Amino acid sequence: MDGKAPVSIDRKSYLPAYAQLTNILRHRIASGEFRPGDRLPSESELCSRYGVSPMTVRRAINLLVDQGLVDTVQGLGTFAKPVELGAATFDLEELQATLSGDRVTVKVLEASIRSADDRVARKLAIGEGQRVVYIRRQILRRGQPFLYHREYMIYDPARPIVETELGVTSLRGLFSGEGGASVKWGELVIDATVVNERESRFLDAPVGTAAFQLEHVFYDFEDRPLSWGWFICPNDRLHIATTVGAKEEA
Repeated sequence: MDGKAPVSIDRKSYLPAYAQLTNILRHRIASGEFRPGDRLPSESELCSRYGVSPMTVRRAINLLVDQGLVDTVQGLGTFAKPVELGAATFDLEELQATLSGDRVTVKVLEASIRSADDRVARKLAIGEGQRVVYIRRQILRRGQPFLYHREYMIYDPARPIVETELGVTSLRGLFSGEGGASVKWGELVIDATVVNERESRFLDAPVGTAAFQLEHVFYDFEDRPLSWGWFICPNDRLHIATTVGAKEEA
């Protein structure tokens, strides 16, 4: 918004009217015009002020609700919300951008078929001793080690290992939204850890270096596990942050 507050709906803008109205109200909240607990103008007042339909107002308010900026109370109206740190959410956009960049290469260190031990069998909901595909990867950014990845996948005898490696659990596919057509949902857990001896060799980091561990389990459309694995990244190479509340645009 270039630091300027939007004050009206631009009928020539590529942005739909409801998105523009959302931005207008968001700015009014961010600027302090509406403080926590303040009541926003009514639907009819917003329709009259901005020359939009009731449906447009409702869509804009629903977006603000989804963003955690307002609450609606039946019969009373819409109210600005206080900042709730417990509702903060974090995303992996930085990791996605890194893996999608042109200067990132993925080196497959190992691809083999193994018998599932007890832990792998539990994670993939299969019998102990059942065959799985095991892959280790080193992810390089600008030629320098960035991530170390280990992964176990359900073995499909109809698909060669190289095709599995390039399939639904390929790194670029999962983080860009491409090639993940067989993945319905996933569980991600970020824990603090330290780099061990094996990881040290592929991360160019001393043993004991503080690191993030991003564990993942992906499921198919029948809610069966497809793969289980984890990334290790020294904590000085990945920044995880978020913003709570409404922030004024620079």
